[in-house]
Amino acid sequence: PLEAGARILELCAGPAMAGIVAARAHGAHLTTVDVSRRAVACARVNARLNGVELDARRGDLFAAVTGERFDLIIANPPYVPGGEPPSRGAARAWEAGANGRVVLDRICAEAPRHLAPGGTLLLVHSEFCGTPTTLRAYAASGLQADVAASEQGPLGPLMRAALPETEQETEEIVVTRGKARP
Repeated sequence: PLEAGARILELCAGPAMAGIVAARAHGAHLTTVDVSRRAVACARVNARLNGVELDARRGDLFAAVTGERFDLIIANPPYVPGGEPPSRGAARAWEAGANGRVVLDRICAEAPRHLAPGGTLLLVHSEFCGTPTTLRAYAASGLQADVAASEQGPLGPLMRAALPETEQETEEIVVTRGKARP
């Protein structure tokens, strides 16, 4: 549970709905980061409509919050395997390199330096990106690691297109949790 006044960071925020819900529920301060100008504008509108104060920043992950620490970091980054992530266009919201981990690995490596003592990192991705790889990355950086939630569902059109050779009809979407020491 977050205390009132906690600091939340949502990376790859898009419309920032996860951060807005968390900030409203806990009376927390919300900072969002996204590379898209449109996503930043959308986050600002959504926050205003939901009565949440928001510091929405355009930037590349943690470069936009250098030197800052947060009680909760949440991210639903691009994780669909494909080519190198594009620098423009809609596909940058989902394409994440050959194994789908280009952005995931960066977040796993950099997040611990931005967590307050006792802070938590929640990261969403598909089982196809290697849940054990994420948990090992957390542990290697000193975080307590586990799966906070998972949901089995139909394989979506983006993942199906990225993995045409798979006969798998479903995928597990996981929320991995990394907890910093108090």
